[in-house]
Amino acid sequence: MLTRRLQVLLDEARYARLASEADRRSVPVAVVVREAIDAAFPNGAGERAAAARAILGAPPMRVPDPPELRREIEDARARRE
Repeated sequence: MLTRRLQVLLDEARYARLASEADRRSVPVAVVVREAIDAAFPNGAGERAAAARAILGAPPMRVPDPPELRREIEDARARRE
């Protein structure tokens, strides 16, 4: 829920860039501003989303069958102790 209002003065060139992007995407300028803030100053959710994109974008890898995977996990746990 949006609860805070913010007034920001911009020069014509910056506003034109915002308005152009908003028009291109058919969204209000405020949406573009909020997204720019989120991109510049990510919170935990932004970091999780970036991590998810990285995981989902990773190349395929071989996954061992369950018994072999269990052994690998147990070996890794034993090395930590």
